[in-house]
Amino acid sequence: MADMRLIVAGAGGRMGRALVRVISETPGAVLTGALEAPGSELLGKDAGLLAGLSANGVKLSADLWSLSAEADGILDFTVPGATIANVAIAAERKLVHIIGTTGLSSSDDAVIKSVTSRAIVVKSGNMSLGVNLLAALVKRVARSLDENFDIEILEMHHKAKIDAPSGTALMLGEAAASGRGIDLYAHSARGRDGHTGARRAGDIGFASLRGGTAAGDHSVIFAGPSERITLSHQAEDRMIFAHGALKAALWAHGKQPGLYSMADVLGLSES
Repeated sequence: MADMRLIVAGAGGRMGRALVRVISETPGAVLTGALEAPGSELLGKDAGLLAGLSANGVKLSADLWSLSAEADGILDFTVPGATIANVAIAAERKLVHIIGTTGLSSSDDAVIKSVTSRAIVVKSGNMSLGVNLLAALVKRVARSLDENFDIEILEMHHKAKIDAPSGTALMLGEAAASGRGIDLYAHSARGRDGHTGARRAGDIGFASLRGGTAAGDHSVIFAGPSERITLSHQAEDRMIFAHGALKAALWAHGKQPGLYSMADVLGLSES
């Protein structure tokens, strides 16, 4: 099978550069395009040099339509507005669209879902193997424990992260809510401050910390009468997300149109 030809969206950012590096060292994948925002001072720069590699001749461009003419997929860890702008073009070009963007709204999710009758999309709040295994465990534990065990989710990221709670925290919250058979957004507590009153039974709580260079720490705490269970994951390098995204792209190449998750990629989905 020919190499999968991939575009990296946000190629000048931290994750974009990590993705360029991972593609360069992965058999079966080749970088064919590097997308950056219109007006970026990085447009025209060599993607390889920006990623700390030798020059690869792939210049950063703001024109996804042109870049996608000879591509098979796009790896998209950008911002919601950019991702939604990419969705229609990726679907029209029949690209595999790997979406690791966080902070997407329910209306953004609806736009993404609307193209999956004709497009292949793999979307996840976190692309790492460990976090997806953690989510599977969280769902199982939440199903096993009743409301006597309160669920709290704690996350910490680097000081430059712009959304909270993190996409991973929300993904873990969804796993817990699914295990409990409840709707997360009707049973979540965020940003407690001041005189909040007692904790509402059945809520899933979120707390977000920001500082330093933390790549991503997440803990799900099940706090019951006289005991606590804590399930945790610490990311030490964002390269784990890049490796997971590339694994997802190679897995999705040739699949039927649809909306997939990393649980599908890793064989963790329940039958």
